[in-house]
Amino acid sequence: MRFFLSASCFLATIAVSAVALAIEPPLPMDQAFRMEAGRDGSDIAIRWQLEDGYYLYREYLSVTGVGGKPLEMATPPGVIKEDPGYGSTEVYYGTATATVAGPVTGSLNVTYQGCQDGGLCYPPTTVEIDAATLEPKSDTGKSGLQTALRSQAAFPLVSKGPKAADSSSIRISDPSTNGVVSSLLDRGGVLFLIVGFLGLGVLLAFTPCVFPMYPILAATLTREGESLSTGRGFALSSTYVLALAAAFSLFGVVAAWWGQSFQIALQSPAATLIVAAIFVALALSSFGLFELQLPSFLRNRLTARRGSGGSLASSAALGFSSALVIGPCVTAPLAGALLYIAQTGDVVLGATALFALGVGKGIPLILMGTFGSGLLPRAGQWMERVRQVFGFLFFATAVWLVDRLLPAGTGLLLWSVLAITFAVFIGAFDQMRPEVGGAARLAKSAGILVGLYGVILGIGGLSGATDPLKPLATIAAASSGDATPARVIGKDSFQSIASAADLSSLLRADGPAAPTLVYFTADWCVTCRVIERSVLPDATVADALDGIRLVSVDLSEITEANQSLMKELQVVGPPTMLFLDRDNQEVQDTRLVGEITADTVTVSASSAKGQLR
Repeated sequence: MRFFLSASCFLATIAVSAVALAIEPPLPMDQAFRMEAGRDGSDIAIRWQLEDGYYLYREYLSVTGVGGKPLEMATPPGVIKEDPGYGSTEVYYGTATATVAGPVTGSLNVTYQGCQDGGLCYPPTTVEIDAATLEPKSDTGKSGLQTALRSQAAFPLVSKGPKAADSSSIRISDPSTNGVVSSLLDRGGVLFLIVGFLGLGVLLAFTPCVFPMYPILAATLTREGESLSTGRGFALSSTYVLALAAAFSLFGVVAAWWGQSFQIALQSPAATLIVAAIFVALALSSFGLFELQLPSFLRNRLTARRGSGGSLASSAALGFSSALVIGPCVTAPLAGALLYIAQTGDVVLGATALFALGVGKGIPLILMGTFGSGLLPRAGQWMERVRQVFGFLFFATAVWLVDRLLPAGTGLLLWSVLAITFAVFIGAFDQMRPEVGGAARLAKSAGILVGLYGVILGIGGLSGATDPLKPLATIAAASSGDATPARVIGKDSFQSIASAADLSSLLRADGPAAPTLVYFTADWCVTCRVIERSVLPDATVADALDGIRLVSVDLSEITEANQSLMKELQVVGPPTMLFLDRDNQEVQDTRLVGEITADTVTVSASSAKGQLR
């Protein structure tokens, strides 16, 4: 048990690194599919040279002329590819050709779509060719291809699906998650992008999933003993943070290459329970049940080296392993960078952004290690008490994670047990001698208050309440005697659809009289459960959604129909909310992805109804 957690982290790190080395980064689209056009008498012959490991869909090859008129085109038979999600499809490997019957005047638009075998699928791309010179138009060259890749969702590990029926009446704007990297690049270039992600990392540095890093680093610094100086503290903490950021960047690139399936795995209850178990293990380690450290064979090698090198190497190894703890916890802020990597194949820029994000998370750690090195306690009883307090913080984080998976009220019962246990720990119910000082009395008073709050949480949990900040809300509502209760939005308030055809039929049947909210959710999505438990029932949300048509898409089981709808609406996964105005046009800057609050729903709903324009 002593080395179990650290050994698991170390082995997982090695495994992820091996996977990353084995995966071939996706090429830019114009390199993976090199297109050229030539004359064959009066006909025009179009040829694609495909890189090894890439293929084009025969079904998605099309050519249109002036005014969008389809042109007669002949293509040879392809190879039948068995797709696990969509059955048999006809594709081309190596080369693909298409002959357009002539004569052709003006220009022609060539549309094609391809995939990386076992990797990402590129969005359908159209290139305009001058029929006279057979060269791409000046505004549809390489930059046009890159713009298309940034403005349309690419779906890793999904081969293809049929085009959504009758979905042309729905016009979507660029999803907000797609433009995070691109907007920063457009505003100030690469330097501005790095600084932006660095700042975002600082904002995330105090989230619950980053909390374990503080006591881990503090314990590393404390082991230096009396020799810990300001410079030494800076060197150790900086090494720890740089290794953590490097691992965080690596995991992000692997996540982008893995794509949607990896994101679904991170949202699953199993992944949540694993992360919660890690926090429980950290808590138990803080209480001295076992010691959290590197595997013995690595620790012996590092400690055998004298001087600073061994300690720096140990700090780097510990920082790299620590990224395994924070990696799955903070996926929402990574969406922009991950989608950018998946769409454009620009691994270097995406990994740099993720590295900056990791460094930003570690800046407070560096400050703590540098300027707080002289304040850190050396070995002694006080340090043990600090470690135990961090143990309770670890337990609280684990409860916060599993609360999303539990029935209503069960989470409050766990919070109640934790609060009462903490009250006992700090001596709320101990006998106090008359001669004790004021600090001990204040601690006892605080313990009594925490214990009382724990009792209130328990009562709230038994009554079915879900919000730790409003544990008696259910009891207060029941005793108010209000004969006309306020409107409450629940999951059953949404009309469920399963495909693009269902959505189009619904919009045509009801007419464009009201705006529409399309909510993508799933039973395995733990963030969705939080939204449906705490956000939708909020009274302000109910008021904001009054007069808006509510539609939901259940992604609990991924099917060809709902996958096609996701592709048409450029949705990466749940939870996602799209707001359409009365003309079925997605309102700009209203799409909500990931962590959604009552305030963001209210603002987006008001914009959809035209109240904020």
